[in-house]
Amino acid sequence: AEVGPRKGCRGLAGLGAAAVSDSRSLRAGERSRRSGAGAPGAVGPSGGRAGRNPISFSVLLRLPLKIDIIKHPHETDGKSTAAHAKLLAPEDVNLYTYPCIPEYEERKHEIVLVFPGPNSVSIEDISLHLHKHSPSNVLYSSENDRPEKLPNKRQKMEVEENGDAKDSSKRDSALLKKVVFIDSTWNQTHKIIADERLQGLLQVELKTRKTCFWRHQKGKPDTFLSTIEAIYYFLVDYHTAILKEKYKGQYDNLMFFYSFMYQLIKNAKSSARKQQENNIINL
Repeated sequence: AEVGPRKGCRGLAGLGAAAVSDSRSLRAGERSRRSGAGAPGAVGPSGGRAGRNPISFSVLLRLPLKIDIIKHPHETDGKSTAAHAKLLAPEDVNLYTYPCIPEYEERKHEIVLVFPGPNSVSIEDISLHLHKHSPSNVLYSSENDRPEKLPNKRQKMEVEENGDAKDSSKRDSALLKKVVFIDSTWNQTHKIIADERLQGLLQVELKTRKTCFWRHQKGKPDTFLSTIEAIYYFLVDYHTAILKEKYKGQYDNLMFFYSFMYQLIKNAKSSARKQQENNIINL
């Protein structure tokens, strides 16, 4: 079977382009250190000073939400992309190996699980569904005041009377605190998703995003994403749909290692193809 980046993923143009640039600059910095040149104390992806995160501080980032990743015990570390998120956003990402799962029972009204399913919702609908499960129901005083009960015109008027759309988005974003992802092959997810500790969490599906992962699982649609892709795309869509802000690459560095590996595999595939063509010509 042919191994390489999937068709349609043209250089990851929309997937962490800044991360690819950073990886080049860090590799250049690594070469400079080997030759005795370069800025004192600079660090790259494969090294660093003792007691420090071995990733360049310019690559690390903070996220608007806390991320929990539940990793299948048989998921190979070398093939998993879950560690990418923990390394690049260490203060906002927690990694657990199943059957270790945090207790979410008391906080279901502020947590979502990103996983496709018949009852999954889109990111745009998260606030509406979380509010239904909010214990305080502080946003609306009665059942008839809920957004789904209001005509579109009245909703628009209330936004204008109580503040602009930005104030409304801040209110919506305050509902969601944490996002849970499952790191596993799709054939291994059943046991984890059926765990009682995850039952009752609102499920969210990224229905419009397509994977560029080079290890595509046979028989699965291209909307089934790798873990780091799912995290990245969720945050980008959350930024635009919930925070109502223009996306300006704030989370691109999450794709640092992914983009780096993508380029390596793409180049290796290209070199192998050229070598094969040369061998045919020389026959």
